[in-house]
Amino acid sequence: MKKIKIYKLFERFWHWSQSGLILFLALTGFEVHNSIHIFGFEKAVQFHRVASYLFLILIVFAIFWHFTTEEWRQYVPTFKNLKAQVRYYLIGMFKSEAHPTHKSRWKKLNPLQILTYLGFKVLIVPVMVVSGLLYMFHKTLNINNVVIIQDISLESVALWHTLGAFVLVTFIIIHVYMTTTGETPTANIKAMVTGYEELPDAPYNNISKTEILKEESIK
Repeated sequence: MKKIKIYKLFERFWHWSQSGLILFLALTGFEVHNSIHIFGFEKAVQFHRVASYLFLILIVFAIFWHFTTEEWRQYVPTFKNLKAQVRYYLIGMFKSEAHPTHKSRWKKLNPLQILTYLGFKVLIVPVMVVSGLLYMFHKTLNINNVVIIQDISLESVALWHTLGAFVLVTFIIIHVYMTTTGETPTANIKAMVTGYEELPDAPYNNISKTEILKEESIK
């Protein structure tokens, strides 16, 4: 085993900030819907609006970081070992079977994680952002006769935004559970705090990113 730096500083900052903002947005959002009572309606609306702006700013920086560092390649979908990975989570890990895929500095995600996080980034988050902006500026858009909003009711926008919120909260809960499926229950969490993780001294951890990408393209 060798301690390898897997997660960069911004990556860790982005991960924890995103998680915190999503949970805070859920908390204030459900209060706006009168499901819970913590801050009071007016403050909940204000806090939710500020947190949504911070979330949008974080998304912009994250997109820029992913493309400038080529980390977007981590999310290129693959079906190789997907069936084995699903079986491992459903059965194998409860029988102490070997993990079907291995993490490295250039391959941080297994096939199932790639599909899950890709869906999170290109489906769930966009739905939340678009519905949230429409919800926030629905009155302004209507006053200015913006065509795109003419046939969209505020109720339908609220429904999509609330549905997305439940999906996001479910995602966070499952994500937290899955972090406990590493070598130890806290190994993955520690790695996302320190950036370092104990990994087998595999070939992938000792060659350059260019060589990894070239090898992956051949496959």
